[in-house]
Amino acid sequence: MTQTPETRIDGRRADQMRPVSFQAGVAPHATGSVLVRFGATQVICAATIEPNVPTWMKQQGVKGGWLTAEYSLLPYSTLERKPRDISKGRLDGRTVEIQRLIGRALRAVLDLGRLGTNTLWIDCDVLQADGGTRTAAITGAYLAARLAVQKLIDAKRIPENPLADSVAAVSVGICGGRELLDLAYVEDKDAEVDCNVVMTGQGRYVEVQGSGEESTFSPQELAGMLELAQKGIRELAGLQAAFLAKELLRT
Repeated sequence: MTQTPETRIDGRRADQMRPVSFQAGVAPHATGSVLVRFGATQVICAATIEPNVPTWMKQQGVKGGWLTAEYSLLPYSTLERKPRDISKGRLDGRTVEIQRLIGRALRAVLDLGRLGTNTLWIDCDVLQADGGTRTAAITGAYLAARLAVQKLIDAKRIPENPLADSVAAVSVGICGGRELLDLAYVEDKDAEVDCNVVMTGQGRYVEVQGSGEESTFSPQELAGMLELAQKGIRELAGLQAAFLAKELLRT
């Protein structure tokens, strides 16, 4: 597609998401799993229920359950092979940051008291990275968690849904002086400003991460990026709801 001043390198408008899709059941041994695609970015999000809680909760007498997340870029997900963290003997800083972000995002909409004495493990493995892996992971992780929780409800292990709202995330940024929604890698690597925004389905912020890459941004530009993010997350929330309406009918 020919790029014009109004379109991006892949032909999208500034306020347009990449094609988004969800596929359930890609990890049969997980309690709930979803393959999420944001354009060429692909992430397997799997949720597994463990009928136990961390030792620190027992020691401190904390009631309810827990949710924790792990994230990894598979070696073949990037243009150049990325060695597994285990081969280096430690997690790199980016991995730790992202899995903590995923955990915070999901716990923001999860009533841990209603989860019972269970731990909900969220595993996000990037099959293909083309920008926005953390935002795709959060968006898919919510769906995997919701499918897993439904199995707990159906098995009468918990009485009600502990997820109070949906949660999704999207990237925004400034590239070539333009505010853009859902940056692909070719845009992200050259962006003057890079932001990741996490919001609930009801439109409340969970987290806003933003930084200038050897650049700065004005309050007006920040407001413009947040407006783009709100638009994108409304679209994602609608897609999540449609996906769950179909998948939960099958259970």
